[in-house]
Amino acid sequence: MNYKIISKRELCANQYELVIEAPYVVRNAKAGQFIILRAEENGERIPLTIADVDKESGLLTIVFMAVGYTTKKLAQLNEGDCVVDLAGPLGQPTHIKKYGTVVCLAGGYGAAPCYLISKAFKDAGNKVYMIMGARNKDLIFWQDKMRSACTELFITTDDGSLGEKGFVTQVLERIMNSENINYAIAVGPMPMMRAVAEMTRGKGIYTEASMNPIMVDGTGMCGACRLTVGGETKFACVDGPDFDAHKIDFDEVINRCKIYKDEERKRSENCNLLKIEK
Repeated sequence: MNYKIISKRELCANQYELVIEAPYVVRNAKAGQFIILRAEENGERIPLTIADVDKESGLLTIVFMAVGYTTKKLAQLNEGDCVVDLAGPLGQPTHIKKYGTVVCLAGGYGAAPCYLISKAFKDAGNKVYMIMGARNKDLIFWQDKMRSACTELFITTDDGSLGEKGFVTQVLERIMNSENINYAIAVGPMPMMRAVAEMTRGKGIYTEASMNPIMVDGTGMCGACRLTVGGETKFACVDGPDFDAHKIDFDEVINRCKIYKDEERKRSENCNLLKIEK
């Protein structure tokens, strides 16, 4: 079965939104879950978090950054084209319930899944703060959409080009010092999620992090996405992606991701050398 692309939009530099016809996936999809797709026949399988769903129309929205081979191939597809295959929903949904006051922290392209997560918490009767952070204003997207999904939206940029200059953690600290927070969830780069976990640990705020380590099959068979949580081995694809952030061994996850990135860099350099020799 092919999955037709209904619309395509470039949200900001190198970051795209695709709306795909996927009724069987959307039917059971919940906030925090993900899908795995292939952009072309014989292509690699990549995981992408579900950014939005329209259950009535059977439409699935994904947001991705074109940085690797497959995401660049995906970015070349246009409205009317089809994704070869798409599996999901995968993973465990975010633990939605009425906590009281909830803070959702979204870093970089990690902002996309926070829309459904925040909306679900708000619909469950929580007061929801969302803090979006990015390097600059050009990387902030979905502002109106995010604002509608939470009680109050905060935006931070490293260079101060939009919202408050600085990082999501400084807004979190201000909120923590002014009122009682019952739950926090961080979605984004590993260093950001680790920083959030360290900040909330001392306040005793239950915090979860949406983990996105290297993933291959998405069903717990390959073990590529393993991580240590509370001294036990877990798989992000089937046990997560959300875990108790205070129990995650972030050093281990970051080191494993770094090894993969170093290997990718070496392969890229070797490919460039081959091109030069030719």
